[in-house]
Amino acid sequence: MHTPSAASTPHSSIRAEFRLGYLWTIAFVAALGGLLFGYDWVVIGGAKPFYEVYFHLTSEAEIGWANSCALLGCFVGSLLAGPAADQLGRKKLLIISALLFAGSSILTGWAHAFAAFILWRIVGGVAIGVASNVSPMYIAEISPAEWRGRLVSLNQLAIVIGILAAQLANWRIAELIPANLHGIVLGSS
Repeated sequence: MHTPSAASTPHSSIRAEFRLGYLWTIAFVAALGGLLFGYDWVVIGGAKPFYEVYFHLTSEAEIGWANSCALLGCFVGSLLAGPAADQLGRKKLLIISALLFAGSSILTGWAHAFAAFILWRIVGGVAIGVASNVSPMYIAEISPAEWRGRLVSLNQLAIVIGILAAQLANWRIAELIPANLHGIVLGSS
């Protein structure tokens, strides 16, 4: 007589599906670091006309620095990510990165001085550097071997979706600039 094994019972199948769903959920949450990376990397292009006017930027050096300063933070964040992940753990470091993203986003928007704007963009860059290193590492660590490739690729997909979302946001913002402000913001008469 054949008896069903414990692995093929309906309860074990439900548990396996629950674990897989839970794993995908965790991987999606961890991949939000990639989404924010892609979004933050591109969205500054749409904000350029606004911060140029707001901070009265006239030199190409100032404009270029405002656009690229987050890359300095990315570099620092990437350098710190490995040792910090070993010391604090991947999960804690992802939470810290999320807090840095949130704080830098709010404080960049509230910056009334160009130096503060640059500082918070650099802090946001640190979050990008950390998240871009730790998100795929964390996903790989929590994933079973047969799902690892699919789950880690979520991070790349999230980066591309973040870039697309930023481009769509930039396009929408450009459409919403009132006609009377268009010349002021974009420098035409």
